Amino acid sequence: MKPKNQQEYIELVEALLEHDKRYFDEAKPVISDYEYDRLMASLLAYEKEHPDQILPQSPSRRLSEGPTLGFKQKAHLVPMMSLNNTYSTEELSEFVKRVHKLLEKNEVTFCAELKMDGASISLRYEKGHLVHALTRGNGKMGDDVTANIKTIPSVPLQLQGSHFPEVAEVRGEVYMSLDTFHALNEIREEEGLEPFANPRNAAAGSLKLLDPKEVAKRKLKLIAYGIANHEGIERQDEVHNILHKWGLPIAKAGHIAVCKDLSEIIDFAKGIEKQRDRLPFEIDGIVVKVNELKYHDLLGMTGKAPRFAVAYKFAPEQARTRVEAITVQVGRTGVLTPVAELEPVFLAGSTIARATLHNQEEVARKDIRVGDTVIIEKAGDVIPQVVQVDFQKRLASSKAWHMPKHCPVCQADVVHHAGEVAVRCPNPKCGAQKMRKIIYFASKHAMDIEHMGEKVVEQLVEKGLVARISDIYLLDEKHLAQLEGFKEKSIHNLLQSIEASRHCPLARLIMGLGIKYVGAETAELLAEEAGGLERLMDMSASELLAIEGIGEKTALAIVAFFQLAENREEIALLLRHGVVPQKMKEKRVGHAFAGKTFVLTGTLANYSRDEAASLVKERGGKVSGSVSKKTDFVLVGEDPGSKYEKAKELGVTLLSEEQFQKML
Repeated sequence: MKPKNQQEYIELVEALLEHDKRYFDEAKPVISDYEYDRLMASLLAYEKEHPDQILPQSPSRRLSEGPTLGFKQKAHLVPMMSLNNTYSTEELSEFVKRVHKLLEKNEVTFCAELKMDGASISLRYEKGHLVHALTRGNGKMGDDVTANIKTIPSVPLQLQGSHFPEVAEVRGEVYMSLDTFHALNEIREEEGLEPFANPRNAAAGSLKLLDPKEVAKRKLKLIAYGIANHEGIERQDEVHNILHKWGLPIAKAGHIAVCKDLSEIIDFAKGIEKQRDRLPFEIDGIVVKVNELKYHDLLGMTGKAPRFAVAYKFAPEQARTRVEAITVQVGRTGVLTPVAELEPVFLAGSTIARATLHNQEEVARKDIRVGDTVIIEKAGDVIPQVVQVDFQKRLASSKAWHMPKHCPVCQADVVHHAGEVAVRCPNPKCGAQKMRKIIYFASKHAMDIEHMGEKVVEQLVEKGLVARISDIYLLDEKHLAQLEGFKEKSIHNLLQSIEASRHCPLARLIMGLGIKYVGAETAELLAEEAGGLERLMDMSASELLAIEGIGEKTALAIVAFFQLAENREEIALLLRHGVVPQKMKEKRVGHAFAGKTFVLTGTLANYSRDEAASLVKERGGKVSGSVSKKTDFVLVGEDPGSKYEKAKELGVTLLSEEQFQKML
């Protein structure tokens, strides 16, 4: 709602400045983009009517991202501006009409692209070599995050081909896939850290980490969409083709369209919005740009945004419902998570009855209470979350919610460690923790026991059939026949899955044990180095730290895990009940690959990347994601990327697939 007077205007400026700080500097927004944009629209409307009252600190007057401690600032070759947002076809129509009027042309083509929901980045290449990567910053200066950008495998350190300018400033978006985002938040919550609000903030927060090794673990990705200094290029749709030829990742063909009028833009937007739920990454709309680049300079800028482009953002799907209760879920590491039990409501293709509230601070900040009418939406169109409370409908009898002082399952006194957001149950014998450990052990990314999902595990535990992970391997037909809905076929399928898991890869068993800080990649490293469970259990912290990719925190957590008698006892029971983890294949001593470092690029005809990498490792070699002077061989498939050019530049031995097969 537009401010009614100067005091309300001042309060709105202060509120937006606080939101800017939380969004840009802390990567912890407390309102949705949609809410923020509406507040900004109200601010702009008031300032348009009262230009004499505009405050110098108004967020309408500047880009808000400030410098980050620990990073040097550098200047952009061309200012990196933000876009004006539209949420309706009427506003989009106004943009198109404005372009026609300013250019004095009735026919103008537009290039429509996905609006990736990530962190804007500018890559500067000189003579084809990446010299630095900058965040947007204040539009003129940005943080130098070059070391972090180099951890993204798809970013070429040298452009392909030879037809590129002396200096090229490439614009793109760094993003995080939804799968990576969910896995990262799961780890953060288990470690007592505050989860990221959405993939965009996860990507932005990751870029601001000071340790590139930690950034690499976040598996960031990039899509390039622009060349800031575009001399000699005629159209925006050509830009994508040029970027692709240079070896940069771009949006796929169906995600870019040249539109001759408003109706074609709207048709493209509707088509993308229908696909939105199926995309592996998050978008929040489309970007519409005048396609003829010569018109960009003619149209110029207004304030902090260009006149030649606009963002058409999709309003988030929301629903109203009522909080019937706030329950507490206990995780496998004892973290207590409040959950809103909702009156079931249909939203974005599914019926929602529960929404995580993350932690006690989140509940207090939004002041969510039992009986409240709330607005919910799906974060990343996947995770249901409570956006805000409708305070006008709050019951007079409502009371503020507080985290219980005792674990709701085992009644142990909960603990809150300094520096952690999480509240924990400290009792390792807590029934809820045990159940979560069993669910995790059987999950797809651990032992992958099919047909043994959360509801099946809950029944097994409630009926006293499974109390610890090793009990899974004592189950038989008589036990499973006690489960609700289990008939002959269901029993057979589950027993078959359990039997198959007895001969799991060692890395999967390590994952299934649920050691703190040990994810899939770390489990692979441990399995490869230790070779067997017995050796891993007896490795010292110094031995673990000697493994490239294992940090001190992880090493100490592994040692602490295996020092506990109950953990060693559990492993002994697993082995006694017939679990035989498959050791890594013996590395061949004296093979031509032994001690050599490989890099793979392009598409291979007879192997997947993983298969080729495994063959190298079995023969004593190592596989790296980037080419350097230490690289011994680069295996080249069809359509090789920038790694191929880098290898030629450094004189690294190039192997065709045929040569690779002979050397095997």
